[in-house]
Amino acid sequence: MKRATPVADPRAVGVMSRTLVLLAFLVAFAVPLGLLPIIPAIPFSPATESEGKVPAFQVFSFNQPVSPTATAPPTNPTPTIPHVGIIAGHLGNDSGAVCPDGLQEVEVNKKIADLVVQKLLARGWRVELLQEFDKRLEGYQADALLSIHADSCTFPGKSGFKIARAESKYDPWAEDELVHCLTVNYQEQTGLAFDANTITYDMKRYHVYNEIHADTPAAIIETGFMLDDRDILTQHTAVVAQGIIEGLICFVESKATE
Repeated sequence: MKRATPVADPRAVGVMSRTLVLLAFLVAFAVPLGLLPIIPAIPFSPATESEGKVPAFQVFSFNQPVSPTATAPPTNPTPTIPHVGIIAGHLGNDSGAVCPDGLQEVEVNKKIADLVVQKLLARGWRVELLQEFDKRLEGYQADALLSIHADSCTFPGKSGFKIARAESKYDPWAEDELVHCLTVNYQEQTGLAFDANTITYDMKRYHVYNEIHADTPAAIIETGFMLDDRDILTQHTAVVAQGIIEGLICFVESKATE
């Protein structure tokens, strides 16, 4: 005699289906909100099975705080070494102005330029001593470039210094700041007056401006007159050099901190 095959109650099946759907719906919302932890299955390693050890389940929750990721400590940026070029006016080309007693401008310029270079090198700067028509001037790039000259002996009673940048410059801010720093500090160190009235065409259209890189701020200084200012130019060269150095420090190091 065959047993009767039990027939599932459609009503019970419907209730169970709705219950499962409701549970799935609740789980879908509860897990992301952290209301229901996730218990992942962790496969046993062969070594664990052989030792008869069962690893404990790990429970994760979305609302548990996340440990911060370890990051490397911030490093200080490598300090930039100031870089300038110093031209000893007329060096390697001609004598420059010559006084009746034989004093040559190139000698005065070279003596001052040498001291400026030595002291800036001692400060840790990168410095090049350049000649008047130095091949390195083509496309020359640096934080600043200064050409050192002196005025002639042809104007008795004339004293003072002057500094000029290129007459035409698309963005003259850097050159104006360089001229300002040099003017203030040179006058303070030497006591010489700034003589804007004797700035010449050759100073404003100095050939070097067209040779160096456009981003290199450049200027030319006439340190004094070789007649009335001869004493400070030849006997107190360190004072003259210090005035130039302080001006370059004012410009270069203040620009580096911006």
